[in-house]
Amino acid sequence: MTTILTTIETKLRDAFSPSTLLVENESHLHAGHGGAAEHVAEHGNTPSHIHITIQAAQFSDLSRLARHRAVLDAIETEVAVLHAVRMTINPT
Repeated sequence: MTTILTTIETKLRDAFSPSTLLVENESHLHAGHGGAAEHVAEHGNTPSHIHITIQAAQFSDLSRLARHRAVLDAIETEVAVLHAVRMTINPT
């Protein structure tokens, strides 16, 4: 079974060929916060909060905002079921 984290990793690798990529589930840090129970009721065990660390040459000529938009565009479908995405994006 493919998890949302695996799907996000695959899409980001395909889109950016990163030298560094880490997709972490940080949902446990937000358990009990507002909306947590609703997320579980609606999406089951799907993570609610993730942290993406990515480094790729394609980000070299992009502003910080453009980098974030590019990553979010690449995983648009998956972002729709998440509560929060934290990103650390760097050029190589």
